[in-house]
Amino acid sequence: MSIAVLLADDQPLLRMGFRMILDAQPDMTVAGEAADGAEAAELAAALKPDVVLMDVRMPGTDGIEATRRIVAAGHDVRVLILTTFDLDEYAFAALRAGAGGFLLKDAPPDDLLSGIRAVAAGDAVVAPSVTRRLLDAYAHRLPDDRAPTTRAARLDPLTDREREVLLAVARGLSNAEIAARLVVSEATVKTHVGRILTKLGLRDRIQAVILAYETGLVQAAQR
Repeated sequence: MSIAVLLADDQPLLRMGFRMILDAQPDMTVAGEAADGAEAAELAAALKPDVVLMDVRMPGTDGIEATRRIVAAGHDVRVLILTTFDLDEYAFAALRAGAGGFLLKDAPPDDLLSGIRAVAAGDAVVAPSVTRRLLDAYAHRLPDDRAPTTRAARLDPLTDREREVLLAVARGLSNAEIAARLVVSEATVKTHVGRILTKLGLRDRIQAVILAYETGLVQAAQR
């Protein structure tokens, strides 16, 4: 089955480059192109692509607001954010808005393609360790008007074992590493992660890591 991708970037040359890469893949098609966030949200609603390859900084409506609109529309359109290292704070805001992951703009083509495929399949494309570094740098800057006790109460549905797994995920451990640490099978870890996402109403592993920081289960810069 072909993966339909919507390209959202204000630079025509970059969109052209992405299109050339995607058009060369037998399992991908370019559904359309948008030059700003408002157009991206409109085309996502009209075309319902599998993945939107979304730039963060665009004139007018940026990629963060566009991501928020696309996710809120509920069309099961996944968003893969593109950013540069010095814009990680914007990428984090987009993840909070519901993006499925992010890649650096200078990522090799193979990483871009595998990232699109992963997001289309419903997986998170950002490695947990990269997410952790991002959160270490910017989590303390993000406003949240809820009291700490209220935020922590969000974890009440979890069992002690599920909290342990969530903590390991937030510290950047892979499923295999968690399985080795807890002396269980990798399949058991996947089951725990699935239950954590379901109980907490989260889309993917990235949002689980974000919630672990927001609730105080993990502190920024903690290892």
